[in-house]
Amino acid sequence: MTEKNYLKKVREEQMISKAELARKAGISVLTIDRIERGEKCRHATKRKLLKALDIDIKDRHLVFPSDEEEPQKNPEDEH
Repeated sequence: MTEKNYLKKVREEQMISKAELARKAGISVLTIDRIERGEKCRHATKRKLLKALDIDIKDRHLVFPSDEEEPQKNPEDEH
């Protein structure tokens, strides 16, 4: 299953190579390549990438649109 994101677009707009972003974020180039292909990643990895790209966590939707705030379901409402 893939997860749409704009990591490659944002990285290229900032003129940052995969290797440089990997170094800044403390993750592997292979991980960046996988994310740019649409594979899922952990929230901790997303936070590292946002920090490395100097993007505030509240603006994460600019890179990871699937992280838009969704209304929380109340488990009691399911009865």
